[in-house]
Amino acid sequence: MIAPQPHDHRLLSVARPTPRGFTLTELLIVLAIVAVLLAVLLPGVRGAVESARSFKCQVALRTVAFDFGVFADEALHPWRGEDDDADASQRVVPLKHFRLETFIESQYGLDEFWSNGLVQAIRLPDAQGRDPMRCPSVRGELVLRRGVPCSQGAVSPPASISYGFNIRLHQSEANWRRGSTAPVALSARIMFGNERASPASIPLAIDVDGAAAGRRNALPLFTGPSLDSRLFAGDRAWFPGLRHGSGINAAFLDGHVAHSTSPLNEPSWNWAFDAGE
Repeated sequence: MIAPQPHDHRLLSVARPTPRGFTLTELLIVLAIVAVLLAVLLPGVRGAVESARSFKCQVALRTVAFDFGVFADEALHPWRGEDDDADASQRVVPLKHFRLETFIESQYGLDEFWSNGLVQAIRLPDAQGRDPMRCPSVRGELVLRRGVPCSQGAVSPPASISYGFNIRLHQSEANWRRGSTAPVALSARIMFGNERASPASIPLAIDVDGAAAGRRNALPLFTGPSLDSRLFAGDRAWFPGLRHGSGINAAFLDGHVAHSTSPLNEPSWNWAFDAGE
């Protein structure tokens, strides 16, 4: 009888495979798949982000239009700064007429609406997050200066300015031809009971390209196309900010907001309306 032999555990052990990494070909395939996925997904993500920014811009413009309606109404707005027919300390007897520049200053808190004490300049956005009149697609610091009207550089730099106001509500070619260079005197009639044009057709404020205005040494706070005008010849005051899907957002005197990729070809947009006629 043959005696059993002792087991050789070395002979019974199973060889374990050496871990294998990705080959270069496999890595290239993975990278190609990731690239394809990014190419498919990124436009959608960018589109969603842009839609959100455009929506926030429209909300901001709608607020501006609402505030303009309140500012124009003598019963709702008890003080119009330097346009009041009373001592500034009274702030109770507003004139029937007001200037567009005064409204813009009220929105930014400039000149007679300054609420920052003796501070000569403030930078926005500030520590409290204040950042008025700003489209979310426009970045960069905005500086407001004390005691300076907006038409004299109280808001700078131009590239950080988001919205421009209809220059024909600020300056009238009809008045200019008669030798008057004073700003147009507006009233609530421009919004209610206007017999020459519907308020729903008259732009109040639009997205502007402040950098383009700065390159022309122009003030982006006031904008409008030439339309063969001598006063605004050569589109010297026309710098729309086509930053929302290659188009602009615009607020109108009646309070509504619209979007257009061709703002000069919109049949219902009345850029020719002259507030001084």
